[in-house]
Amino acid sequence: MATRVLDQKVADDFRAKLRGDLIGPDTEGYHAARQIYNAMIDKKPALIARCANVADVIAAVNFARENNLDVAIRSGGHNGAGLAMVEDGLVIDLSPMKGIHVEPEARTVRVEGGCTWGDIDHATHAFGLAVPSGIISTTGVGGLTLGGGHGYLSRKYGLTIDHLLEVDMVLANGNFITANANHNADVFWAVRGGGGNFGVVISFVFRAHPVHTVYGGPMIWPITQANDILRWYRDYIINAPDDMYGWFGFHRVPTGSPLPEELHSQHGCVITWCYTGPLEKAEEVFEPIRRLGTPVLDLVGPMPYPALQSMFDQIYYPPGLHWYWKADFVKELSDEALAIHLEYGSALPTEHSTMHLYPINGAVHGVGQNETAFSFRDVIWSQVIVGVDPDAANTGRMTDWAHDYWAALHPHSAGGGYVNFMMEEGQDRIRATYRDNYERLAEVKAKYDPDNLFHVNQNISPG
Repeated sequence: MATRVLDQKVADDFRAKLRGDLIGPDTEGYHAARQIYNAMIDKKPALIARCANVADVIAAVNFARENNLDVAIRSGGHNGAGLAMVEDGLVIDLSPMKGIHVEPEARTVRVEGGCTWGDIDHATHAFGLAVPSGIISTTGVGGLTLGGGHGYLSRKYGLTIDHLLEVDMVLANGNFITANANHNADVFWAVRGGGGNFGVVISFVFRAHPVHTVYGGPMIWPITQANDILRWYRDYIINAPDDMYGWFGFHRVPTGSPLPEELHSQHGCVITWCYTGPLEKAEEVFEPIRRLGTPVLDLVGPMPYPALQSMFDQIYYPPGLHWYWKADFVKELSDEALAIHLEYGSALPTEHSTMHLYPINGAVHGVGQNETAFSFRDVIWSQVIVGVDPDAANTGRMTDWAHDYWAALHPHSAGGGYVNFMMEEGQDRIRATYRDNYERLAEVKAKYDPDNLFHVNQNISPG
């Protein structure tokens, strides 16, 4: 299909309103500008506006609305479903907007929408601070935050949105607003888990926490011991102290990685730990864990928090791989569910394919399910199954594996899935994810974006 070509004068008039670059199909760098994290996505936008500042974002929103263009918003471009790009529409690319300002005494940080979590970790670490986020530092601040945000600090401090104090936004009508607990509180509630449905969030203010050196890293066991390790983990993480975080996964060590060559391509199971308690107690805390089974690799030890955050950026999950995601929230791991996990987890179709169980209990449970748009405050895990490979020729078998794995497990789930782990799966899945928060989200959507300009997302239709 040919990419839409806008009238040259219309495009030139728009270009004149921008400080940043406007990139079209005939512009040098167009192909590179439309690449995102998931190489399975191959969308060809009519224009990409690489916004330099708030004025550029306002101009871009107005241009999309006035020219009846579909519009996508790009922060880090990590969205699995490829919702940072749009076919024949306008991409509002925030990636040039990377301003960060840390207030160390107040323990707050203001960041612009083009930042990645690696950018934020670098800035806050100098002051011994961190904001709860995910597990891959190349992820954009916008997508992760607006979907909820869970990762290494979740059991200790909660979701990313639990530490969001304020946002600046450009609405569908081109107006600029600030939203926090006291001003535009309805949309502030909605953006904490409701995704990019309500406007372009151009900056975020977070509360940071004293985190500098953690005791963390992966422990890997052979797949023959996965049954015992997963059963132990199932019981342990439910009652573990909030200082202890560990996500469980099935993995194969990629061939060519810097990990020991004898492990390359071998099936195994992993728990990647992050302990934020007193470092002098860490060896004592981990002593019984190290006696579990016979680990083939133990890289757990003291490290700067940003080192843990970026550990898998290149070894396992560099940009340019092909991804297919399936997700669910999970309240309990029954013996039947464990059997399904062992069946599919022992048959990973490619070296990068995996399943992760991320614990979201602890401090996450301290916030009510209606206090933010993120509804699933009553589950233990956020589960994701991903078929991943650098070769597009393997798309079919890894997609079939991920879908079959998910279909077998879904009856044992709590229903909805984390929006940041979902492909384009339809309204029933979106409603299941927001449960009784959906109607309120639809009302906020109708107030701030009644014509659904921002629909290239896990879309909430205006109420």
